[in-house]
This record gives sequence, C-alpha cells and structure tokens, in this order.
Amino acid sequence: MNIGRKQILIGLSTVSMLSLVACQSMEQGTGQKASATLDSRSGSQAKGQVTFVWQGRDVLVSGKFSGLKPNAEQGFHVHEKGDCSAPDATSAGGHFNPDTKDHGMPNSGMSHAGDMPNIKSDANGNATYTAKLHGFAVNNGPKGIVGRSVVVHRDPDDYKSQPAGNSGPRIACGLIK
Repeated sequence: MNIGRKQILIGLSTVSMLSLVACQSMEQGTGQKASATLDSRSGSQAKGQVTFVWQGRDVLVSGKFSGLKPNAEQGFHVHEKGDCSAPDATSAGGHFNPDTKDHGMPNSGMSHAGDMPNIKSDANGNATYTAKLHGFAVNNGPKGIVGRSVVVHRDPDDYKSQPAGNSGPRIACGLIK
C-alpha cells in the first residue's frame, strides 16, 4: 500500500513540474512597450501614433489618427517587415503571420497575428483606437512585433477575403520600435 501511495505522489509531482514548465514556456509580458509613428503613404494625408503594451498574454493597442476618410472604417494591421520606405508602403510586406494562418477576425484563433480591428474615424477624419489583442508579443522574438511595421489601409477589412481582407491601398505606415 505504501508503494502505491509513493508512486501516486511521484506521479503528481511529475505532472506538477510538467505543468509549471508548460506555463513558463508560454510567452507573457509584464508591461513591455513599443510604439510607432505612422506617416502618410499613397498620396493620403493619414498619419498617427500607436502604442503597444504587453499585459500578460494580451497586448493593449492604443492609437490616435488623423487625415482619415470621415465617418469611415479603415483596415489596420501589423505587417511582416519593418520597412515603410516605398511610397505605397508595399515595402512593409504582407500581414505578420508567424503561425501561417488564414486572414480573419482578430482574436478568433483563426487569424494572422497581425490582424487587428478596423479603425473607425469621426466626421473630421480623426480616430482614437483601443484594442486588447493576443497572438503576438512586444519583443523581437519569432512572434514579436518590434522591428515590424504597422499599416493603415484606405478601406475597411472584411475579415474574410484572403490573404488580406480586401482593405485597399496602404495609406499610412510606421516602424514599431
């Protein structure tokens, strides 16, 4: 009987250690921050400021934008390359997608890491933005966004068209640092 109890205790200890190791391997943040200043592209007047703050497994994304189409929605994504040098921001590459998933609704588990909710502008073409997202990290690791770019598109993301949501030309772009 004592041998059985001892084996159970050893088994439970092993399970506890494996659970601890598994939890430690999940990326989590404790306040790491990054930001981007977005400049106009594709002949637009759009510009903005975005901050990313890592909070556990989520990232709080906040931003302020101007020069957008009034009373409209614009697609908003993290792109794979930290390069906004092209006049149309195509140098930023495609959406950031380290898990090679289809494009989709943010936080659905069925989307690119770089998929974010649309920006909604007011009657003057200004917008304030806040979203809590997961699927990426505020660092420069494999799932990290530091060193990549963030892009505003002219049209709303439909969250279903592949590979990028049919959100039109890139009207603002900024390096995340």
